[in-house]
Amino acid sequence: MSVKKIITFLSIALCLSFSVPVSASVTDNGTPTPKEILANKIETRLVEINKMDKSNLTKVEKKELRKEVKELKKQANKSGIYLSVGAIIIIILLLILLL
Repeated sequence: MSVKKIITFLSIALCLSFSVPVSASVTDNGTPTPKEILANKIETRLVEINKMDKSNLTKVEKKELRKEVKELKKQANKSGIYLSVGAIIIIILLLILLL
């Protein structure tokens, strides 16, 4: 075997050894996860706010509703996968080296 093949094999083995399995969105017994429950609560509250008759509300009440909507959207967008520019560059370099 050539040195390039050995390095490629070792780098693939190293990458696979650090991989983490992704958990399912539903637990084994079929109950929703806490994240799913929170997402459903946020979604129902946003739907309630959108269906409200806002014409009878004062400026202060409308401002409070806007603040609440912003907070709910921040909570909803909190979870997720974020990749920095450095991580993307490293991934691209590894792909170039391996392929």
